[in-house]
Amino acid sequence: MNIGIFTDTYSPQVNGVVSSILTLENVLRKQGHQIYVFTISHPDAENDSPYIHRMASLPFVFLKDHRVGIIFSNKALRKIKRLKLDLILSQTEFSLGIFAKLVSKRLNIPIVHTYHTMYEEYMHYVSKGIELSPAIARKYSRSFCNGVDGVVAPTRKTERLLKNYGVKKPIRVIPTGIDFSPFNPSGYTTEEITTIKKVHHIPLDSPIVLFIGRVAKEKSIDMVIDAMPKLLEKVPKAKLVIVGDGPSKLELEEQAQNLGVRDAVIFTGIHPWRTIGKMYQLGDIFVSASVSETQGLTFAEAMAAKLPVLAREDECVAGLIRDHYNGAFFNNSTQLAALLAEFLSNPDQLYTMGENAVHSIRPLSAEVFGINAEAFYNEIVTDYKAQKRNKSFALPHLKTNKDKKRHSSNR
Repeated sequence: MNIGIFTDTYSPQVNGVVSSILTLENVLRKQGHQIYVFTISHPDAENDSPYIHRMASLPFVFLKDHRVGIIFSNKALRKIKRLKLDLILSQTEFSLGIFAKLVSKRLNIPIVHTYHTMYEEYMHYVSKGIELSPAIARKYSRSFCNGVDGVVAPTRKTERLLKNYGVKKPIRVIPTGIDFSPFNPSGYTTEEITTIKKVHHIPLDSPIVLFIGRVAKEKSIDMVIDAMPKLLEKVPKAKLVIVGDGPSKLELEEQAQNLGVRDAVIFTGIHPWRTIGKMYQLGDIFVSASVSETQGLTFAEAMAAKLPVLAREDECVAGLIRDHYNGAFFNNSTQLAALLAEFLSNPDQLYTMGENAVHSIRPLSAEVFGINAEAFYNEIVTDYKAQKRNKSFALPHLKTNKDKKRHSSNR
């Protein structure tokens, strides 16, 4: 099939949605599909392939590290028409997502949408204290998803969320797959990891608690920093390494300073996607307190890197993490500090849990993801074509005797 992926979020951005899209793009190409990506322009984008089409964009006023593109372009529409797409895959609900729906209707192409983001958790960026903001997010999500032909939900949590919103279109749960190879520790030398640690002034003998992701309120990194004073009482050399950037960085730096743990919290800043697999090798254990995830890809990426995972209890990773087998759950900073101290003080336990973590994510391979996604896409395309045939072969209205009498009396 000729498939168009429409998204506001794409490389060189680094986040879970981008990871998911790149995996989808690669696996569909391996299956023999022709893939075209329509996304926004980005000042740091370079060496794009001929199959990536960037549309004019501007920085998003509420999120400085995000951009929004134009909603419609006749020039782009003509280009898309020449590509003879069989299917549109929208990945975001705003500018490029809206454009994808317009293209779908103008060119009669079926469209499948993947719901990546729980917008209820992000409305604080634009709400300015409006209490109805979560309701607005729910209403918009319902409207958008009911305007496509099918919806992909990465977890049962997301499926239930959308059904509660009132989404009536077919929903298929397809967990995003992972290409394990960039996260495999065997792909990196000790010298490479040592160099990264020296660049970021990370002591070579420090046990490392690692977080990778957007440095923002919804990730609840403040809870992890709150755990550091108690952890340092038991493991004095421990460091929290935060890989990423975002609007909460200065606030979190101030929090660490006020708690007296600023030297133990290291911000590396954002790193390009091509080096993220290497950054996971810094850690001894991965931690995230976020409950805003639809799937939590960073958890799976960490497990692919043989890192045990500590996660705040949440439905999206309930079937992925097993207590003291490949990680553990916590509900507050006190519990987190105790778990970190327990695991970091026991290297043998950490090693065993890391090996278990790799075994746990085998069902999340990119190949399985591709097979499941392709099957759903084929169903949607087949149903769409059948509906078009049914419409084209619909019989004209046959006049009844009553219609004939009424027509005669009106003469």
